[in-house]
Amino acid sequence: MKIEELIDGGEQTAVNVRAVLNILLESPYFYKADDERLFLVLMRYKRAFEAFFDKFFGWKLVMDGKCARLYKPKWFNEKITLPNRDMFTFTKRDECMAFLLLLEFFERECREQGVTADDRENLRFRFGDLLEYASSRFRALMSGKEENYTDERVRQILKGIMPQLEKYRFLHKVKPSADDSVSEIETIFECLPAMWHYQAAELAKPVTEEQNEDA
Repeated sequence: MKIEELIDGGEQTAVNVRAVLNILLESPYFYKADDERLFLVLMRYKRAFEAFFDKFFGWKLVMDGKCARLYKPKWFNEKITLPNRDMFTFTKRDECMAFLLLLEFFERECREQGVTADDRENLRFRFGDLLEYASSRFRALMSGKEENYTDERVRQILKGIMPQLEKYRFLHKVKPSADDSVSEIETIFECLPAMWHYQAAELAKPVTEEQNEDA
């Protein structure tokens, strides 16, 4: 069945389909937790939505049990240069490495805690645990420059990327209870479903190649 047929098939179905189309275009990720009813509409008519975006836009619908996103392989308006495009990206080497190390940390924690993409609850972690892992990995990766990556320097790098990760909904900072006063180290973050759509090993290739060129 085509999207056009769904829209013409009944008023309520048309309302639901239009709502899903708008949601997919309003933000990079559509989570089941955003609107479970509409997420189930998307799951039910997944093939129709896939065909629609492929035919009219050349985009790919990527979806699992808790997250849906549209993958756009090409930017058409070249007059809008990369710095002016509203998209998730890091351009500085240390920021790129910090994001990759977050993914590594996420994958390790999922393995150790037995967490999967299908679990009802998302993985949570202490900022201090991420800092400890990232500091060690930065110094291991930046051989000969270890003195540049003290715990304090790595803390600053991580703190610098957190607003982007929260804005694009990779992470959610868990608010402490009104009675609790939580330090930065003890701050809890929840890993949102988009984290499962990235693999550290694949993303690391361009960064490690650049690193080797700089050596």
